[in-house]
Amino acid sequence: MRTNISKYIQNVALFKEQLLYWSNQFREVVVLDSNSESNENQLYKSYDLVVAVEAFTSIQTDYEKAFEDLYQYQSKANDWLFGYLSYDLKNDVEHLKSQNFDGLEFPDLYFFQPKKIFLLKGDTVEIQYLNMCDDEVESDFEEVQNLTFAPKPFIQNLEIKQRISKDNYLKKAEKMLTHIRRGDIYEANFCMEFYSEKAIIEPVEIYQKLNQISASPFAAYFKKNQHYLLSASPERYLKKEDEKVISQPIKGTAKRNFDLELDEQNKIELQNNPKERSENIMIVDLVRNDLSHTATKGSVEVEELCEIYTFKQVHQMISTIVSNVEHTTSPIEILRTTFPMGSMTGAPKISAMQIIEELEETKRGLYSGAVGYFTPTGNFDFNVVIRSILYNSENNYLSFSVGSAITSEAIPEKEYEECLLKAKAMFEVLQSK
Repeated sequence: MRTNISKYIQNVALFKEQLLYWSNQFREVVVLDSNSESNENQLYKSYDLVVAVEAFTSIQTDYEKAFEDLYQYQSKANDWLFGYLSYDLKNDVEHLKSQNFDGLEFPDLYFFQPKKIFLLKGDTVEIQYLNMCDDEVESDFEEVQNLTFAPKPFIQNLEIKQRISKDNYLKKAEKMLTHIRRGDIYEANFCMEFYSEKAIIEPVEIYQKLNQISASPFAAYFKKNQHYLLSASPERYLKKEDEKVISQPIKGTAKRNFDLELDEQNKIELQNNPKERSENIMIVDLVRNDLSHTATKGSVEVEELCEIYTFKQVHQMISTIVSNVEHTTSPIEILRTTFPMGSMTGAPKISAMQIIEELEETKRGLYSGAVGYFTPTGNFDFNVVIRSILYNSENNYLSFSVGSAITSEAIPEKEYEECLLKAKAMFEVLQSK
C-alpha cells in the first residue's frame, strides 16, 4: 500500500533538475521525462516527469522464460514496477540466439518495485511512498527543494571507436540488399555501434546535456548499480490505457536546418519521400499484425499515418496504431506478442532478426529494447531505446548504437549518412568539455 501526497511546485524546471540530482544517490533509479514544453503535440501523454527510486523488490533474469517470470512478478506485486526489456528477449519469444560481442553486460530483463515515486503533471507533483517509508515524504521533499548542485566536469579520456568501418558498413548493407532482392525479407533495421573502452564519465551530467540538446518526448535516465542508460528517445514502443493499446513507430528521418525556409523544405521532402513512406507503411502493417494477437475483433486502427514530427535535432515520420483489448488480457502478453518492436527489426520479423544477428557485430542488449513502467492497475508505457548512451561504470565501457531501415530502394552510402545524423547528438555530448 502507498501513501499519496500532492504538492504544488513553483519553479517546475528547477524542481525537475533537483529531483534528478537527488534521485542519483540511490542504487536503482528511473527518470522518465516527456519534455512537454518542447513536445506540445505529443499524443497520449500521461505525465511530464516520472521519477522512481530505491527497490523494495526486484526481478532480474536472462532471456529464458523471461516473459513468464515477469508475468509472475507483475501479477503478485500489483504495484508500480519500473525497468526494461532488452532486445535479446527476442530469444524467449522466438527460437533465436544472440552471440555477438557484449561489452556492457546488462541483464536481459530487470524491473523493480520502487519505495518512492514522484509523478509530475503541470505544477503539481504527486508523491507515492510505500507505507513502510511514508514518514520520509516531507523530509525528502524538503531535501529536494533545498538541493543545490553545480555541474561537474563529466568526461575524461574518452576515445570513441566505430565497431564497423564505413567500408565494412557499405559491404554489409549490400549483403542486406541481396537478401531483399532474393525475397528473404522486405526490410530490416541494420545497426552499428560506437564505443569507448576506457570511459570515465559522470552519467547524470551526460544525461542532462543530452536531454537539453534533444528534448525528446521519451527521454530516460536509468541506473542500476553500475549500469546506466542515458536516453533521448523520440519513440514510443507501446502504451496501454485501460482497454486501449497504442503503438507509435518511427520510420523516416530528415535533418534540421538553421535556415527556416530550408528546414521547412526538408520537412516537406520527408513527408513526400516515397522510400521513407514505404518504410513506415511496412512497419505499420507489421505493428497492425502484432497488435491483432491480443486485440478484440476489428479494433486495430491506424490513427495517424506518416505524420511528420519535429524535434530539436531531426524531423521524424511517425505513425500511430491503436487497438482494444479485453480487460482480462495480461499486459505481459500484449508486450510478449509485439516484442521486439517492428521499427527496430523489420519484415518479416523473424527473418529480419536472423539476418540482423548475422550482419551486426555487437549484441544489442538494451539498445532497441524498451524502458518504462507498469501501473498498479496493469496499464503501462514503454519507449524504444534509441538515441541513447549505455554505460557500465565497473568496466568503464561506454556504447551507443545507431541504425537505419534497409529496403529495396536503399542506397548504402545514404543509409550510412543517416546513421551519422542519428549519432550527432551523442557525439556532441561526449566530445564537449
